[in-house]
Amino acid sequence: MAPENATQVTEFVFIGVSDLPELQIPLFLVFLLIYGLTVIGNLDIITLTSVDSGLQNPMYYFLRHPTIINFSNSTVIAPKILVNFLVSNKTTSYYECATQLGAFLVFIVAEVFMLAVMAYDRYVAICNPLLYMVVVSRRICLLLVSLTYLYSFSTAVVVSSCVFSVSYCASNVINHFYCDNVPLLALSYSDTYIPETVVFISAATNILFSMTIVLVS
Repeated sequence: MAPENATQVTEFVFIGVSDLPELQIPLFLVFLLIYGLTVIGNLDIITLTSVDSGLQNPMYYFLRHPTIINFSNSTVIAPKILVNFLVSNKTTSYYECATQLGAFLVFIVAEVFMLAVMAYDRYVAICNPLLYMVVVSRRICLLLVSLTYLYSFSTAVVVSSCVFSVSYCASNVINHFYCDNVPLLALSYSDTYIPETVVFISAATNILFSMTIVLVS
């Protein structure tokens, strides 16, 4: 298809988990149960670590944020999956897909680095217990968490912008059950070298850096 005659995609279609009609309701119930347990478990931890006066030290403060991230990440993806089990037309708009990808990247990157922050917290608590409350003060806690969210948001903006900078004009069927960068780039008819490179470098850098902090700690 010539670029000048191409029509920009305005919506995407998900293949989903399964296309068998008889499996849609059972799968809906299974995923609803999993999502429900995830929400209840995460909200319980968030509430407990927020209101219990005995759980106000840095360890539980850092524990609360991965829980918030896990809850948010599940909520970005699960509701749309559940809806798609109940409808025959499994579509999402172009901008809704971009928003879902961006939000997913924010929380998945934040989760990786929050684990590194928690590893640093435990390292200080074990190796320098007498200086723990000084080294990991409330100000430091706020700084580490803020930097984690700021970095994850910046990464999400850069990566999602690159993924949606290419043209989607031919196929709009995503071989997945939510908007992810690799299945999306596979649909583009234009050159995807730069977006793929950005995605690869970002993923590799984030994993290696966070794993190094965890392992050293």
